[in-house]
This record gives sequence, structure tokens and C-alpha cells, in this order.
Amino acid sequence: MSVRISPTHREVFFSPDDLIVSKTDLKGRITYANKVFCDICGYGAAELMGQPHSIIRHPDMPRAVFKLLWDTIQDGREVFAYVKNMAKNGDHYWVFAHVTPSFDENRQIVGYHSNRRVPERRAVEAVAPLYAEVLREEARHANGKDALAAGYRRLLDFVDAQGMPYDELVFAL
Repeated sequence: MSVRISPTHREVFFSPDDLIVSKTDLKGRITYANKVFCDICGYGAAELMGQPHSIIRHPDMPRAVFKLLWDTIQDGREVFAYVKNMAKNGDHYWVFAHVTPSFDENRQIVGYHSNRRVPERRAVEAVAPLYAEVLREEARHANGKDALAAGYRRLLDFVDAQGMPYDELVFAL
């Protein structure tokens, strides 16, 4: 799917009782999407299967956040993150994501599982300016590799300045 979607700047919400669930293969291609996921993002399950999970990536999200996420899950560890996603119609929605690797019987990673919940509003208000700052840092560099490295450094500098590890910080927001 190479259709370019423009953000509408309209936020949509889902119920605190709902859980967005998806699974991907090792490359991040969607292998499962529950009804809540389909409903909030506006894609049908058939449209999502085999697509990169980044199909819902909002342009306001810095690449550095996804580097942190991917580095963590590829290392076999779970990660929590606040993510701004974009629906098929350009609307956006925030989630508190819990992403875990899926293992086979030999403890080899075979894919990834993500559960997303409604985030606390105060956490979104805290993280949105940080993400904007990291995105600005990434935009200062013409080379993609340099942009990612600079954004990642900015993200980690922020975490370090808070005096707690990332895992604790995410729950403290």
C-alpha cells in the first residue's frame, strides 16, 4: 500500500475498556489484527495482513522512538511506549503500547505481539513535546542515518536527565 495519507490533525479516541492487539513477523509485517485495531485505524483485516506495521505510523513520531522499541524487542525484552498512530483517513490516536517478542519452543524469536491501551492524558501531554523536539533534531540532518543517530541521542539524553531508566520513566509520566 503506497497511498500517501495526510494527517487531518483530528484526534480520535477508543474506549479505555478496549485493547488493540496485533502480531507481526520478524520484519514487522502484520500477521494478526483484532477488531478493535481495525476499527480504530480504519483498515480492514485483509488490508492489514502482510503490511508493515508502520502503515499506521504518524509523521509526528520520531524514528528514534521506533529504534528504541526495535532494539529492545529484538534483544528479547518487552518494551512500553507512548505512540501516536495515524488512521487510514488521516486522523490520529495515541496508545500506550506494550510490545513483546514471541518465542518458539527453542526460545528463538519468531515474531512480535503488541497490546495497546488508552494512555493517560497527562502522559501524552508530557511525551508529545519531547517527541516534537526529537523529531526536530532528526530533521536537522539530511542523511537518514545521521538523523536517526542524532534523534536517538536526544531521546536518551532526555531519559538520562530524568535520573531513572527508560522503563521506570515510561510509567512515571
